[in-house]
Amino acid sequence: MGLHIVVLAKMVPDPEGPPSSFEVRSEEKRVAVRGLPPVINPFDENALEAAIRIKERAGGSITLLSLGRNLSRAVILKAVAAGADASVLVEEDSLDQALLDSRSTAVLLAAALRTLEPFDLVLCGRQASDTNAGVVGLGVAQLLGLPAVTLAQKVEVADGRVMVERVLSDGYEVVECPLPALVTVSGEVGDLRYPSLQAIRAAKELPQRIVRLQDLEISLPIEAWVETVSLAPPRRERSCRMVEADTPAEAGERLAQLLWEDKVV
Repeated sequence: MGLHIVVLAKMVPDPEGPPSSFEVRSEEKRVAVRGLPPVINPFDENALEAAIRIKERAGGSITLLSLGRNLSRAVILKAVAAGADASVLVEEDSLDQALLDSRSTAVLLAAALRTLEPFDLVLCGRQASDTNAGVVGLGVAQLLGLPAVTLAQKVEVADGRVMVERVLSDGYEVVECPLPALVTVSGEVGDLRYPSLQAIRAAKELPQRIVRLQDLEISLPIEAWVETVSLAPPRRERSCRMVEADTPAEAGERLAQLLWEDKVV
């Protein structure tokens, strides 16, 4: 059997949307999104691109795994058309991602991955654009007992091992570990290629499996390890001081003095 890569892909509101589309609801301790189409988390797109490059060099197959409720088939189709071979959607009305903490998400994804065994490599984004937590991938690795490498800018597979270039603040380091393994991918890998119209049409015929919670033998709610105590938008205070003077030169002197007193200059 050839190399089997599973890519975890979270569906998120388009991070390029305007700030006015996001509403912080302090009473509900959540952020509501209005009028923004869903997209695949950009870092997960980087992970899919890394998987496709591995497939081009080493062969094998790619399965796209996503979790949530009311998952957009068009978004999944576009991602699969870029180079995946199949998709698995863990979909249930109760899977509101805004109400799932990182541990709950990791537990559900780990259970779904067990149904996809055997697999050789799990790739996911370094973090999700909606929460920026960056811990789900490592949680999945811990639950499945997999070695994990984070912040990859390049991923290669050969001779039953994965070689990863990890992004550092002052360069990169090369890490190697045996398969199966999990790798979180950073944006330095590069953007996901855009699928052709022909590839999108062909992707409609690729296998897609819908998984329910009963198939995973898991019931909600899963015990959360993180509690949101409060959520509020940042306070922005503005003040304006008028500089009054009889001449431009005098106004400049007074402005300079005020800036000096406020330690601006």
